[in-house]
Amino acid sequence: MTPEPPSKAPILTVGAAVHAYGGKPVLRGVDLTLRPGEIYALLGPNGAGKTTLIRAICGRIRPDGGEVSLNGHDPARVPSARAGLGLVPQEIALYQNLTVAENIETFAALAGTPRAAMAAAVRRALELTRTVDRAHVPVKHLSGGYQRRANIAAAIVHEPSLLILDEPTVGVDIDAREAVDAVIRGLRDLGVAVLMTTHDLDQAGTLADRVGFLREGQMVLEGEPRTLVAQAFGNQMEIMVHLAEEVDTAGEIRLAGEGLERTRRAHIWTRLDADGYAAAGRLDKRLRKVGLTPREIRVREPSLANLFTLVAERKLAA
Repeated sequence: MTPEPPSKAPILTVGAAVHAYGGKPVLRGVDLTLRPGEIYALLGPNGAGKTTLIRAICGRIRPDGGEVSLNGHDPARVPSARAGLGLVPQEIALYQNLTVAENIETFAALAGTPRAAMAAAVRRALELTRTVDRAHVPVKHLSGGYQRRANIAAAIVHEPSLLILDEPTVGVDIDAREAVDAVIRGLRDLGVAVLMTTHDLDQAGTLADRVGFLREGQMVLEGEPRTLVAQAFGNQMEIMVHLAEEVDTAGEIRLAGEGLERTRRAHIWTRLDADGYAAAGRLDKRLRKVGLTPREIRVREPSLANLFTLVAERKLAA
């Protein structure tokens, strides 16, 4: 296969999709288009509607309104449309006692791969996911990273045009994440459209060609990651303060007075400032003067994580 140019017709089109559960709206007019050879990261807080949207794309539910078209057909009505889809769930969906190759053969058979084409299909899936060296190892003996790649191999053995990945690198270390990312890029380069949901915003920022933010069932922001970040923050820089130790309530009040906000990482506080390095230097002096000694202060460009916070907290208009 050769890489598909981005001008090709969309593989996936979602138009004005709406859906509700028990009268509660979950999708509110969602639009989404995905073309061959494109990686799209679907982002949003829990409860934003990501799972419902994925279920609609997979044909597992029919939206109450709007449309979903996969390879030109409604996946909820046309089985052949679903045949062009590969799904990699967050949990490892493999038979633990079978080898990697045996798992791939099993999923190839379930997808209707002809017996005469089976060996070549399995070999191709192993090569694309870089799992040839683990082909005859039982899945239960694999590292988390290799299990993730084997999970992808089982989903692409029938050569889908659209691959959906749900949290593809959850629970793996940085080396394993980079290996999985390389596999995803390789599939993109072969013309496969990739739709992924992830809470790993660093991964989304470096891997995705486009990202879309869902909030309360609406697509509130969409575009190329660097462009969106630049539009949101302009010349501002992120100042990250890593404190030497945990602070008391008085210390928290002081840090908040400096415009700093606590992050999920222990002892790390952050703020945005257009003055960048100069502001960081002044901040360092003020904190040390009141006994809040920074272990380290870093200045960096804002990231997709900063943008996610703005969107989730409604600090950025749709």
